[in-house]
Amino acid sequence: MHTITLVLAAIVALEHVYFLYLEMFAWTQPRTRKAFGTTADFAEASKGLAANQGLYNGFLAAGLVWAVFAAPELQRALVIFFASCVLIAAIYGGFTVKRSILVIQGLPAALCLLSALAFG
Repeated sequence: MHTITLVLAAIVALEHVYFLYLEMFAWTQPRTRKAFGTTADFAEASKGLAANQGLYNGFLAAGLVWAVFAAPELQRALVIFFASCVLIAAIYGGFTVKRSILVIQGLPAALCLLSALAFG
């Protein structure tokens, strides 16, 4: 697997570890509320849902980390699968929640996926 693809996969994984942290452990904090555009009341009422969403982001990160450290013959398929999952989630979130998700989450995943397809 091409080094650029693995670096991009690692970046997307780190991004999703950060999302996990924000959604599972810092959801009600002022900086997190500002980043997600939520109120204190909404954050408190939705922290269980946010934690569940954070867990899913952790699974995406785990899959991408697996791809980075997997045997070479598995890497391309793993990167394509997990980067595609992230990209689909970003497209859905961008159209249903906030357009910036397309850039923040979708662009790195798209670059990773394109790299895997081009250099695989």
